[in-house]
Formats: sequence, structure tokens, C-alpha cells
Amino acid sequence: MPLFNYQGRSARGELIKGSVDGMSADAVASQLFNSGITPIDIVEARPETDVLVLLKRHLAQGKAELSDLILFSHQMYTLTKAGVPITQALAGLAESTRKHDFKEVLKDVADSLQSGRDLASSLNRHPRVFNRLIVSIVQVGESSGNLDQAFVQLSKYLETEKDTRDRIKSALRYPVIVMIAIAVAVAIINIFVIPAFAKLFASFKAELPWATKLLIGTSDFFVAYGPYILAALLIGGIGLRAWIKTDEGRYAWDRFKLRIPLLGDILNRATLARFARSFAMAQRAGVPLVQGLTVVANAVDNRYIGDHILAMRNGIERGESMTRTAALSGMFTPMVLQMMGVGEETGALDDMMQQVAEFYEREVDYDIKNLSANIEPVLIVAIGIMVLILALGVFLPMWDLAQAARRGG
Repeated sequence: MPLFNYQGRSARGELIKGSVDGMSADAVASQLFNSGITPIDIVEARPETDVLVLLKRHLAQGKAELSDLILFSHQMYTLTKAGVPITQALAGLAESTRKHDFKEVLKDVADSLQSGRDLASSLNRHPRVFNRLIVSIVQVGESSGNLDQAFVQLSKYLETEKDTRDRIKSALRYPVIVMIAIAVAVAIINIFVIPAFAKLFASFKAELPWATKLLIGTSDFFVAYGPYILAALLIGGIGLRAWIKTDEGRYAWDRFKLRIPLLGDILNRATLARFARSFAMAQRAGVPLVQGLTVVANAVDNRYIGDHILAMRNGIERGESMTRTAALSGMFTPMVLQMMGVGEETGALDDMMQQVAEFYEREVDYDIKNLSANIEPVLIVAIGIMVLILALGVFLPMWDLAQAARRGG
């Protein structure tokens, strides 16, 4: 629908300006009259050509983040519990959100509802924003008449997910910054510092130490092939991203991440915690077991572990127990398998899976707190070796020159 700019008077005679969507100027006028505003001027807005405005709109775009979905779940719970019609609630949320793309998604969901679809089907039209787990929980909430409780469960799950991701990012921030600083320092030293010393040492016309030869050789390589190295890294990065988007590449990349020293084990347990919490939420919401495993396999955001979860689903479809299929997957510790077995025997699998999630999250939290302490010695050793080679390569020839000058004097 086109956008119209309007000027009007309120019931108190105050001048009001704004913009509103409408099919025509007459439709906008009727909408303003119904809102208690007497229109004075209604003009269709022209496309914006202001570079700053367009840049601001571009920066506001982007797919919904976890914080957006958390706020959406909280607001939908409050509005549905208060008895506000879903279409009206979505229209209000679309007007209040700041992200242009997310606003368009909410408007499309509202339009889809008005055309006769249910909320779950409307959300499922946007899988990049609402994954299958969210859609399944909403679908169960709609069918059972407990849509508000479905949004409560979603908000709690998303908040826990965001907290875990934020803690992992926070723990990795320091070592990543240090490694970037080391890379920048090495590049500057090899491109600008060492060539200056190389000219000085060449004037000695003397045998150079091995450390100096190593530094000069490395510097010559960087200077001669630096542009090609940058181009290769750029092309390799683009190729890697394209490969990861394929099914085979995504599977291999997700498996590789779980085998990274120090970090892989944390990512593995964090993913298993996400699986356990997602599965517990799906079970509490009333999602069937096989369907729950299917949607959770996509919600864990790791194709390698997701395939193992689908293998568990296939085993359950063949009549095996949840605990046996979990043991065959090789992903869980004996203690976790014992907790699953107790949950199956007592009919409280959702509670046990919730405890499994909390168990993994405690381990992840402990490992995250110690991650920096485990990485720091490796970084210190790497920096020490680099400084030692640099010092030997620069100062040994200068020391030899000073000794020769003293003997000549």
C-alpha cells in the first residue's frame, strides 16, 4: 500500500502531522476521522532520495535476531493473555518495531491471518525468522487453546539461548582480539620494520645469524607475495562461505567446529544443552515425540549433531527406546543416559531432559569461565617466541657490529 503524509487537527484543535498507509487518500481520510483527527491535507509520499535517509533505512534492515524474537514472544504473551485479537496484536507490533525487514514479516503474518490461515501456518511462511521449533510450539498452543503459555515457553527458551551465546562470545572476545593484534603486528614488522634493518645489515657485508636470515627471508616473502596472499585469502574466504552453504559443506564445517581444541568441546556441550532444552520444551508443549525430534534437529543449529538426532528419531520409529537410540548415537555421557532412562521409566522425560540441559549448561558455564585461562598460556608462549626471534634477529647483528667497532678502535 502507498504511504500518505497528512496534516490534521485533533479534537482540541492541535495540529497533528504524520504518515499512514492506505489504499487511497479517501481511505486515509476515513481512517483519520475514525481516530478523532480532522484531516486538513493528505498527500501521497514520494520515494525518498535522501542518501542519509536511505542509509538509515538500509542499516535498519536485517533478519530478526534473538533479542527481537524474545521481545516478540514477551509482547505476544502479554497481548494474547489480555485478550487482544492476534491480527490486531501483530499489526501493533509491526508498527512499533524498528527493523524494516522484521516489520514487513509481521505485516505479512497479519495479512496471512486475515486471509484465513492460522498463526502457525502464517509464521511458517518465514522460515528464516521463525524456525520449525517456534512454529511447532505455536501450533500446539493454538490447537490446545494455550497460545499465551506457548509464547511464555518460547520467551524463556530464547532468553536462555541468547544468554549462552553471549557468554561464549564474551569468552572468545579477548583471545580473538589478541590474535588479530598479533597478526597486524607481524604484518607491520615484516612490511615496514625488517626491510629497513635489512638495508642496514646488507651494508655490513658480513655473515648474518640464522634468526636474522629467517626474519629477512620472511619479510622478503611478505613484501613480494603480500598482494597475492591477500587475494588468495579473500578468494578462499568467499569460496569457503559458498561451500558452507551447501549440505555437504555445512555438515563438514559443523563437524570441524566440534573438533577445535579447547573450543570444540564447549560448542559440543552447548549444542547438546540446546537440544535437551528444546526437546523438553517441545514435550511440555505436547509435540509428539517423533515430530519433536524432527523440529529439534533443525533447531540445534548444527548439521552434524542434527543428523545424529534424526538417527535417534529413525530408531524410535523402528520401536526402540529413547535411551537406547541416544546411547547408539554416541553423543551422551553414561550419567545423561541414565537420567534419560529414569525419565522414560517414570513418564517424566521432559523434566529429565530439562535437568540434562541444566547439567550441560553448568559445564559450559564452568568451561567458559576457564577458557581465557586455558588460552592465555598458549598466546603468551606464541608472543614470547615471536619476540625472541625478533630480538635475536635484530640485536645479534647489531651486537656483532658493536664488538667489531670496539676491536677496530
